[in-house]
Amino acid sequence: MSLRNPVGDNAIWFFAFGYFACYAPYSGLTKVVSGGMLDGVAPVAGPTLLPVATASSLVVMLVFLTAVKWWGYATQAQVGSLSLPVPTKWTALSGVCTAAILTTTTLAYTFEGVSILFVMLLMRGGVLILAPVVDAMTGRKSRWFTWIGLLCAFAALIVAFAEDGGYAISVACAIDIAIYLLAYLIRLRFMSKLAKSHDPDVMRRYFVEEQLLSVPLTLVLLGVAALIGSGEFLGQIRAGFTTHLASGAVLATIAIGVLSQGTGIFGTLIYLDKRENTFSVPVNRSSSILAGVVASFGLAAIFGTKLPSAWQLGAAGLVIGAIVVLSFGAVIDTRRRAAAP
Repeated sequence: MSLRNPVGDNAIWFFAFGYFACYAPYSGLTKVVSGGMLDGVAPVAGPTLLPVATASSLVVMLVFLTAVKWWGYATQAQVGSLSLPVPTKWTALSGVCTAAILTTTTLAYTFEGVSILFVMLLMRGGVLILAPVVDAMTGRKSRWFTWIGLLCAFAALIVAFAEDGGYAISVACAIDIAIYLLAYLIRLRFMSKLAKSHDPDVMRRYFVEEQLLSVPLTLVLLGVAALIGSGEFLGQIRAGFTTHLASGAVLATIAIGVLSQGTGIFGTLIYLDKRENTFSVPVNRSSSILAGVVASFGLAAIFGTKLPSAWQLGAAGLVIGAIVVLSFGAVIDTRRRAAAP
């Protein structure tokens, strides 16, 4: 098993580790830059981070697809003597949703007064709730261990909200999370219908075609917003193309974009696993929650930020329980199928 040939029942755990390894520094570094924790560097507004981070993500995407030689799996359009990879209507729409997810995820870690782990629990818990809904819509049967894992993850969300002040998030943060969840609902629906297949070539085609639009579209929209927009928010985006390039935080912002695309690559490969969403979604979400715990403790150790609360750590513990159930159940299920006549 490799990134170039992502097949086999155990491939999802390799992708989950890659997702975790990218997500912990990505979320932590985003909080560091937006919170002004770098020596001699002023806090950077979330929208200002987006242009450079997105451009970095685009470079990583192009390098990755070239390195694994997946361009040929996409639908091809003949332009003169050239055969160019292009998305279909449905993968293009999924790419639009992915663009929304990329933007809202980075912004989510820049809101003041909201910890990395708490906002992560909200976003990840929301997608966990969507998993069985999408499976029901697409006629996929969820197995016993996926339901137990999902219940553990759902309980983590309830515990996170049970804390005093658990509802104390800004309107902007709530809108950001709502857009994120809506985009995921549509994207998971498309993936389930078009890409979750025993044929790895189907997965590769969907992956490439979605990537062809998601990151480039994000960068183009940010450029348009910077050129024609007005007001504080769009002014902050414009700063991302101008004054931010000469700031002391530009290298850190490039790293944010590189790590963001890493989470996008590994996270998408997890979702494209041929099994039901009630299995693949908790694997993805649990990996990011663990990354959030690591990032939170890392920030506390290095920059003296506030440690996660007992409620948040309890929620993370439930997520770890979900991982154990999912991995144990998957092993049992695989052995049963292998032993079947």
